[in-house]
Amino acid sequence: MAQTDDGTTGVQPVPLVIPRTFAAPRALVFSAWSTAEHMQRWFSPEGFTVPEAEIDFRPGGVCAICMRSPAGQDFWSRGEYIEIVPPERLVFTSGVAIGDSLKFTARTTVTFEEDGVGTRMTVHQQYDVHDASFLSAVEGAPEGWRTTLDKLEREVARMRTAGSRAVVHDTFSLERAYRASPAEVFRALSDRTAKERWFGGGDGFTVLEREMDVRPGGRERLKGRWANGRVSSFEATYFDVVPNERLVYAYEMRMDERKISVSLATLELRAEGSGTRLVVTEQGAFLDGYEDAGSREQGTGFLLDRLGASLGG
Repeated sequence: MAQTDDGTTGVQPVPLVIPRTFAAPRALVFSAWSTAEHMQRWFSPEGFTVPEAEIDFRPGGVCAICMRSPAGQDFWSRGEYIEIVPPERLVFTSGVAIGDSLKFTARTTVTFEEDGVGTRMTVHQQYDVHDASFLSAVEGAPEGWRTTLDKLEREVARMRTAGSRAVVHDTFSLERAYRASPAEVFRALSDRTAKERWFGGGDGFTVLEREMDVRPGGRERLKGRWANGRVSSFEATYFDVVPNERLVYAYEMRMDERKISVSLATLELRAEGSGTRLVVTEQGAFLDGYEDAGSREQGTGFLLDRLGASLGG
């Protein structure tokens, strides 16, 4: 496929038009596009999450979204807002790049029309593909938008009931095999210096506070700021500590000042040859409309992989 002088490929996808009707006022549907907190809950296809977003909701403001795949790969979409007419119309640009190589750009127009007691929203999107290998990815956009708007429906429903109290429960279990001994793995879980090597948000996360006292009744706290300015807090109390074998603790998570969850975590260490099998089981209560959408399980897996790297594999 040839590439034109302006850096686009010679064949471009047809513009995309996707309508969706919501059983909610259009001002509410429009507001679901207006903040990073809302966008992180829904602006990604099914199976993907949005760990970071920077939304400066004004003409000329930044619109930057990080979509994380089920395999843990991050794809950043960066652009700016062109037009904002509440609650009728929204226009923004976005570009997906890997490293310094721009793969494709898009211009998205979203219109919001009253439809009886609900809202008819229509997404119009035009593409310029700069890397021919990404043409197939763009051609899959209709299905991606379909599942993304399914998530938007859930977010709008959550927003309608946000003033009421609610709890959603979830449980998951993850396993990792490490070449290190149970004593070495336990130290990485319970010693502050060792845990600092792996327990954090990675690149773009700045630690603001950290304390750790691993004993029955002891507490642990990690507070940090993400690149988008949001502050998250992890506060745990240990209830059962069996050296080299088991840790049980309860913890709460806050996003800025909002408490989003309370969880019970059990970590079991089992000798396996000369190494260790670590089994992590979490039972979570997600509070008052916070929708986890699997991000807690994915984040825990990310941390367990960092733990393995800190142990040398």
